[in-house]
Parts: sequence; C-alpha cells; structure tokens
Amino acid sequence: MLFMLSAVAFAQQKPILYGILLDENRQPIEGVNVYYADIEGTVRTVSDVNGVYKISIPIDREVVVWFEHTSFKLSSLDVEMAENDTAEMNFILLTGHTELDNVVIDKNTEEDRIEGIIKVSPATIRKLPSASGGVEEFIKIVSGNSNNELSTQYAVRGGNYDENLVYVEDIEIYRPFLIRSGQQEGLSFTNSSMVKDLSFSAGGFQAKYGDKLSSVLDISYRRPEEFGAQLEASFLGGSLTLESASKNKKWSGIIGGRYRDNSLLVNSQQTETNYKPTFADVQTMVNFKPNEKWEISFLGNISENKYHYQPLYRQTNFGTIDEPIALQIFYDGQEKDEYKTYFGAIKSTYKVSDDFTLKVIGSLYHTQEQEHFDILAQYALGEVDTNIGSETFGDVRFARAVGSQLNHARNNLDALIANLEVKGYHNIKKNKIEWGVKYTREDIRDRLLEWEVIDSAGFSLNPPVIDLPVNDQPYNPYTGPLVPYNSVRALNFTQINRVSGYAQWSRRAKIGESEVWMNAGVRAHQWQVTQRDAEDGKSQIVISPRAQFTLKPNWEMDMLFRVSGGFYYQPPFYRELRSSDGVVNPDVKAQRSIHFVVGNDYSFKTVKGKKFKLVSEAYYKKLDDVNTYTIENVRIRYRANNDAVAYAYGLDMRLNGELVPGTESWLSFGYMRTEENINDRGYIARPTDQRLKFGILFQDYVPTIPNLKMYLNLVYNTGLPGGSPSYADSYVYQSRLNDYRRADAGFAYVFTDGSEKFEEGHWLSVFKELSLGLEIFNLFNNQNAITNTWVRDVYTKSQYGIPNYLTSRVFSLKLTARI
Repeated sequence: MLFMLSAVAFAQQKPILYGILLDENRQPIEGVNVYYADIEGTVRTVSDVNGVYKISIPIDREVVVWFEHTSFKLSSLDVEMAENDTAEMNFILLTGHTELDNVVIDKNTEEDRIEGIIKVSPATIRKLPSASGGVEEFIKIVSGNSNNELSTQYAVRGGNYDENLVYVEDIEIYRPFLIRSGQQEGLSFTNSSMVKDLSFSAGGFQAKYGDKLSSVLDISYRRPEEFGAQLEASFLGGSLTLESASKNKKWSGIIGGRYRDNSLLVNSQQTETNYKPTFADVQTMVNFKPNEKWEISFLGNISENKYHYQPLYRQTNFGTIDEPIALQIFYDGQEKDEYKTYFGAIKSTYKVSDDFTLKVIGSLYHTQEQEHFDILAQYALGEVDTNIGSETFGDVRFARAVGSQLNHARNNLDALIANLEVKGYHNIKKNKIEWGVKYTREDIRDRLLEWEVIDSAGFSLNPPVIDLPVNDQPYNPYTGPLVPYNSVRALNFTQINRVSGYAQWSRRAKIGESEVWMNAGVRAHQWQVTQRDAEDGKSQIVISPRAQFTLKPNWEMDMLFRVSGGFYYQPPFYRELRSSDGVVNPDVKAQRSIHFVVGNDYSFKTVKGKKFKLVSEAYYKKLDDVNTYTIENVRIRYRANNDAVAYAYGLDMRLNGELVPGTESWLSFGYMRTEENINDRGYIARPTDQRLKFGILFQDYVPTIPNLKMYLNLVYNTGLPGGSPSYADSYVYQSRLNDYRRADAGFAYVFTDGSEKFEEGHWLSVFKELSLGLEIFNLFNNQNAITNTWVRDVYTKSQYGIPNYLTSRVFSLKLTARI
C-alpha cells in the first residue's frame, strides 16, 4: 500500500475538463465532437446520451477546445490548466448551421506553424477551377511546379514526379508505372469530396515521413456522424459521395464514386482525334470504434482507366514572322492503354493509455497496366504562304522535308506491393516520442517491347549509337541491315524486400520569455533487389538524421522562425532501377539530398481587421549519387547509373488571408535553380529547372448579389528545358520551352451554403449546399507547350523542335449539391 500510494503521489496526472452540453431547451446533446489541436496532435472525445463529455488537457499549456455538432453552431473555449486540476464547464449550444470543416481547417493551429506545414480547407479545393481538378492543383499554385494542366503530377523544389510522398490516413499511396502522357492519368487517388484535413510540406520534413527527396502530402478523410450525400457533375464528369454512421456512433463509413471524361479538353488541342477515354473509380473508408480506446479503419479503392486514342491529323505552325514553318502530320493507327489498380488497407489504432497510442497498418496495392499502340505518322515540314491576298494563305506551299515515323509498343506490367507497419506515440511530461517499423515487399512483372522506325525521303534512318555502314542515301545505295531508330526489349521479374524504421523526439520549452520547439529524429532503410535468372543485388542500407527548431520570440508581432534540415535518401523504386534500354540494374544506389531550410511565419491583421499570414522559406539542397533522367510528357526514363551530382536552391513566399471578407485567397512566388553535373562534364540545367513561379487563387463575390461567387486560378511559370532528340547529347540541347501562362475561372450562383436555414417544405431546406456555375479553362487562350517533337530534315541534317501544345480555351458547366 505504501508503494502504491507513493507511486500515485509522484505520478503526474493530466488535468481534466468535463461537463454537460445542453441545447436551448435544456435537453442533453449526444454526439458533440469535443476536441483540440496541440503540438502533440489532435485529441478528441464525444458527448454521451446524457450530454456528458470528459477530455484531458495538456499541463500548463493553453489550448482552444472546440465543440462541434452538425445541428449547432461551432463553439470554442480557451483553456489552460495546471497539473492534477479538474474543471466542470457546462454549456448551452445554439442552433444553426455552419461549414464546420472550413472553420476548423482554416484555423492555423500552432502545430502547423511550428512544422512549416501548409493547410487548406477542403471546400477551397472543391471550388478551385482547374482542368484536372483535385488536391494536386492547389499544390501547384502554392508550392509545386507543373507545366501540364492535364496531369495531376507536380514537381517540388527541383525534384521530379517520383520524389513526392503521398499519405492517406497514414497509408502510403502509389501511382501507375507506365503512364507517359497527362491525358492518360484520369483521376488521382485522392477523392477531394472525402477529404477532412490536408497537410503539405515542401521540404525539411520530419523523420516520421518516408524516404523521398522532395515533399509530403498528408491527407485524412472524414469520419461522419450522420447521413450525408454530395453530388458534383460537369461536362468533364462527376462524382457522388455518400456517408453515414450508426446510432451508437460506433460504425461510420464514407464511399465515393467518380467518373471523368477528358475528351472535352483533348479535343481542344491541335491534333484531331477520335478519343474515347473512360476514367472511373470507387473509394471507401469504413470505421469501427468499439470503445473510446480502440478504432479499426478500412480504406479501399478500385480504379479503371481506359485510354483509347486514334489520332487523325495535326498541323503546328512555328518559326519566325520572316520565316514561318509548318509541320503537317497525317496519322494512321491507334493506341489502347488500360490501367487497373486495386488497393486495400486496414489500420488499427489503440490508445493504451492517455500517454501511449499504438497503430498497426497493413496495406496491399495491385496494378495491372498495358500500353499497346501502332501509330504511323506521315509528315511534311514546309514553308507557309504568308501572302495575305493569296488563296493559299496559311497553307504549306513548299515541303522542305517529308517522311514517316512508325511507333509500336506492347508494354505490360503487373505489380503487387504489400506493407506491414507498426507505429507508437508516447507523451512523457513535455516530451513526445514517436517510432515506427515497416516491412515492404514489392513484386513486379514487366514486359517492355517498343520500337520506332523513321523513314525520311524514302530511306530508313539508322540509330547513331551503333556501328553500321555509312548511310548517305539517296546518293549511294545502302547495303547494311535495316534496324529501328529506337528499340527497347526487356522482360523483368523483380522483387524488392525493404525494412525501414524511424524514431523521433519532440519537446516544447522556453528560452527566457521566448518559446522554442525542437524535433530530432533518424530514419533507417535497408533493401535488396532480386531477379529471376540473375544475380541478386547487394544489400544496401541508408541512415537519415533530421531535425527542426522553431523559435517564437516574445514580441508584439506574431512571428515564428524555423530552421530544419538533414539527410534525405531515396532508395530506388522499380522505375529508378530500370535504365532507358529496359534493363534492370539491381545495384542502383539511393539518391541523397542534404537539405537545409530557413523559414519565417508572420501572422498579422490589417487596419480593417482582416487576418493574413505571410510565410517565407529559403532552401538549399546538395544532391549526390543522382540518378539522371529524361522526361517525355510525364514519363520519366532513368539512366540507372548514379553518375551525377546536383544542387538546388531557391526562395518560396506565400501570402494567404481574407482579401475579400469571408473568403480565403492565396498568393505565391517562387525562385528556384537546379543543375546537375554528369560525369564531371560541367553543370547543366536539370529537366525540372523552372526559375520563376507565380500563383494566385482568388475568391470574390458581387457585393449587390453576394450569392454570385467568382474563383480565379492564375499561374505563371518560366519555361522548362525542352528536352532533346533520341540518342542526343543532353549537353548539346539546352533550349527551353516558352513560359507557361494559364488562367482558369469559375463563376457560380450559390443557392445555399448552409449558413441560412429555410422553413420546412421550402425546396432548399433539404440542401446544405447547392450551386450552379460556369468554368472557363485557359481563359486567355494561351498556347502552352509540354514537350517538343523532333523532326529531322535529311538534306540540311537539321532537327527541328516542334512544340506539342496543350489545351486551348474550354467552357464547362458544373453543378454541386450536398444534403
């Protein structure tokens, strides 16, 4: 007894806040979500049938406790309590609806500011006018880079599309392997209609996140408390989301189905086509909470993307005013690509005690992909008639080069990826300890069979990299063998076993009157590649220490200073192991980036009381063992030999706040430079070297008609390197594409947004949200290019880079309804 009493006496107990929640008729309210966000995470509870709630509060730390229920207005309470304290607080909640998700997510919690995380309201994402739609479009505006509105992929601070981590409910998400064009992507994994929270870090992230070089996107889905439905429909497709919960709140679920058809966008390009795309998926999350300590969740997704493409004709005008040139192409053949993915994951969260939480996560990802095409392109490169009075004005009057190009592919891939992970979270006084261990098994079966034959002026062009007799047709007959200009043939059966883990420590303290927050952690990753009928790759291991330090001075200005960095390794995934000739190199090393970030976070109010937040970050990356690559539209082809070093540095600035009362707008600016040195030949621009970036997301409404809303998305990026022809030396071709300029606008009449209650029987009383709008993509009809098509003039031995233009101006209607 003495031992037990002494243990109780010396134990540090968290303070308890409890009470009863009543409505205006003094009746208890069941199912009120009571929670607060702290540097240690979000802590929550739910009131019972008697309206009683009880929640533990951090010791000697002020937090904002929120009381949320769909039938009552959101309420909050500032609380700061000492060790072992208890306090009874009874409340009467007022009736009335509000967009609760927006209120909670728009609030800049202290944890987000400390870690340098970007957060945005899911409602803002859903209203964002963009050609591809979804979460990724917001990232492109505020932090990422992309010159392709048809793609959901983005590059961050000099990295490529493969260097970004994506998590949904703590589960890592993968994307298809074979996709080479943004037109083929269809839908991203994340269903924005199901999103509750979105966090994004552009670099310097903690050890708890995985082994990638550039960024982390962390998403959580809603856990509904009552029935709801949401419908979106437009000329580009639609989605339907349903959600519900059991009466005792132990079961809850949300399911969403999406369909997309990009033919409206693709038909606005210069190539005339017969285009039949079908992009569809179904995604669900089911939660079971038998008690306050334990929760089990299932996340599942099935998607099927069919891309059937039959090009017919294309004419692209380029050159100068004095010497205009046109490329005319007549096509024959078709392309049939299919991508099927199946994903399932189970997560179990168990709260062992108030200070210890344990998570177990298992997931399985299966993708079946095919890329089949036979396309014959017969082209003429000629001079354009510039005589305005001529009957043939704008037509090709003289062909300086003619030829044909036959592309063939029969590529098939089947991949199965399994994960098992355990995570732990400990609160020890003012310290927070997190750790995790993960095992991954990757099994890939891949057949590559693709070739390209180029015929110019009646004879086949040989590739310049093999030893063949001189071909100077038509002056002398050619007697050597006929070979494709480009050919890749490979059959790979590859397995990769990985074991990774991390441990990190966080603490909040004071230096004088200033507050500081510290985080330090380390990751380790071991992997080995094995292949059928080949020697196993060597076992490799990398260790990644990382740290963050944040200082909040005791100033009148609400300002934070952040320093973060460390070692970031990216052990090769299957695509990084496969070289441009299709052969797998099992001994490819992990790319390494030594990352250093300095940031400032300044929150302020204008003289009119509007809230704004200005975030500035300067960064530098030093990269070793770089796996160089080329980009063809969105397909990345690695050289798989770690033959380069590189660097990236830049400055990012973001301003967000209420430019217009009641709305949130974002303004971003970025400068970045990244170069690589291949085999000590000198530094040249990397394929993602995009120097300047401006992005604006602006929301407004008509003062005399406040229900008429406007959403504007503006992006300006300087041009990317334009690539090079097959077999060409990248040091010779250092031209750039034109700058990327795009404006997308959305105009919507909001019949109701849930802020106003209608009498029962009114036709709007059943809706929490209802709007009808017009979207205009590429408002100013700018001609943006994604890559170059290289055409050879056999007589002058010149190669012309003809830009592949993206979409022109497109109109679409959009209906949104939520009940």
